[in-house]
Amino acid sequence: MLKIRRILISVWDKKGISDFAKKMSKFGVEIVSTGKTATLLSRNGIKVKKVAEVTGFPEFLSGRVKTLHPKIFGGILANKRHPLHMEEIKNLEVEPFDMVVINLYPFSQMLKEKLTFDQMIEYIDIGGPSMLRAGAKNFKNVACVSNFRQYNRIIAELEKNKGFLKEDTLKGLACEVFRLTKEYDNQIYTYLKGTEVKSLDLEIAGSLRYGENPHQKAKLFKLMDKKGFAFTQHQGKPLSYNNMLDLDTALNIVLDFNEPAAAVIKHVSPCGIAADKKLIKAFSRAFQCDEISAFGGIIGLNRKVDGKTAEEIIKTGFKECVIAPDYSKEALKVFSARKNLRVLAADFSSMPAYKDIRRSAFGYLMQDQDKSTYDKAKLQAVTKRKPTEREMRNLLFAWKAVKWVKSNAIVLAKDNATIGIGGGQPSRVGSFEIAVKKSIRSTLGAVAASDGFFPQADSIRLMKKYKIKAVIQPGGSIRDQEVIDACDKYKISMVFTGIRHFRH
Repeated sequence: MLKIRRILISVWDKKGISDFAKKMSKFGVEIVSTGKTATLLSRNGIKVKKVAEVTGFPEFLSGRVKTLHPKIFGGILANKRHPLHMEEIKNLEVEPFDMVVINLYPFSQMLKEKLTFDQMIEYIDIGGPSMLRAGAKNFKNVACVSNFRQYNRIIAELEKNKGFLKEDTLKGLACEVFRLTKEYDNQIYTYLKGTEVKSLDLEIAGSLRYGENPHQKAKLFKLMDKKGFAFTQHQGKPLSYNNMLDLDTALNIVLDFNEPAAAVIKHVSPCGIAADKKLIKAFSRAFQCDEISAFGGIIGLNRKVDGKTAEEIIKTGFKECVIAPDYSKEALKVFSARKNLRVLAADFSSMPAYKDIRRSAFGYLMQDQDKSTYDKAKLQAVTKRKPTEREMRNLLFAWKAVKWVKSNAIVLAKDNATIGIGGGQPSRVGSFEIAVKKSIRSTLGAVAASDGFFPQADSIRLMKKYKIKAVIQPGGSIRDQEVIDACDKYKISMVFTGIRHFRH
């Protein structure tokens, strides 16, 4: 543990610093501070010694040089457990510091002010990062406070331990310093280089059972600057790389629905999606869409799972994983009969926003998530026959579902449930034929959704053949009018969304 006797304060952002310094004074510490910070503390009745009094040297070069002095850095870097260090600083009349409280010039914030290049250069902090890095290197002897958000927990620990800080705390503060200075340098590098530089801080969250195949090793990493997605695995084997991808798809699908909804996923593609007033019905109808493909699938549910729904899931045969917000005791008991079934409870409210990142031979591709479903203002019925109210509900359901099918994607739906899904084909008409072929029910009166526009009217002729009454698609083809004319000829309603949902 480290006793705090002498501290150095030099902060740009002075939020909370006076209150922090007052509380530190109660522990009997000596406070040394730089110009403006020292003036603020003094005005608030806090006893403070200016850095110039310690160094015997005034600030100069318009404040560029304040703390860059052996009496400052010697006091920060001295190892109190090293007899030679202590003898040297004593002979040189250098007093050790036990804490540095530093925050940096706001370089990234000043970028928003559209300053000139020469003005921006003045916001590159030199002394601050140097003192923080020095203290972080010597963390067993110096506590590094680099953010006003740390003040309260530092004070709380000092009060609890009568003026001492634990070594774990000191190490944690040092880690935060090196991360801060790394990000700070990245901001400056990006500015000087004149191009966007992306740095991702990924921290390992755990090892996965294996990658896409058993001979591939895999791990799960999470962004350090994002609140992690919270989930608990109640039972089952460790998760694999493929499980994680399928679970992500299942989770995102059911999050799109306000009503109770279920999705069955296989190889990152939906086998079935349904919404209903009751969760058990939503699952049953989603499963029935493609019972063969659902074997060994992943199930996503957006409501607490009760015992009857759990029993229905078990009846449908082997499944890899189930993910839902919560489970009743009865549900967990039912699932426990299948020891290999992975049962995950997830905090749906903690779903973080993130970028989609893919590797290619050309480099890394990065994009925003496809969070748009549809814009009511852009929905446009473009045919003579307008969809009925019931058809419109099913069209909007199908539009939510088609977003998660590999392009080219076609979804057939009735009564808020998919009845046929076709995707991942080079031609849209090919996907349509697969969706019809897989359809579990008569397509009479069904609706269709297409993730992209129809390049020609061949799919519309299939709709006529299979008695599909309405279709929803983005629109935007040079042959839109030809497609609209075909719908008018066959008395099919067509709605344009103005939004495309390709999924590669």
